[in-house]
Amino acid sequence: MRAEVEIKVPFFDIDILGIAWHGHYCKYLEIARCAMLDSIDYGYMTMRETGYVWPIVDLQLRYVRPAKFEQRLRVSAELVEWEYRMKIKYRITDAETGEVLAKGHTVQAAVDSASGEMSFASPPIFLEKLGIESAS
Repeated sequence: MRAEVEIKVPFFDIDILGIAWHGHYCKYLEIARCAMLDSIDYGYMTMRETGYVWPIVDLQLRYVRPAKFEQRLRVSAELVEWEYRMKIKYRITDAETGEVLAKGHTVQAAVDSASGEMSFASPPIFLEKLGIESAS
């Protein structure tokens, strides 16, 4: 499963050097991740309604080139692991040239909303949304 969004770097995301502050890249990843999850009807509100939350437990991001004010970015999110956790790989590129600006991944773990316990297997509802039969 994969999704791609386009973002234009807004004025309020840049620093004094005219480049996007590194912390805003996490927001760009989040926008792409939400688009990907929405494509299977498993966005954050649906997660909560089905009794699970998926906090990020790991974030890796490698900055290759700076994003600049008003630059159009293409941000892709691709689900690469789903059995025991949700691992999503990201790539941020210049929308016109395709030049890579950043790449990384996040790992999210399923947590039962009621008990607060981490699940060591993906919830059946998540596998169902992916079109995968669960073992249980």
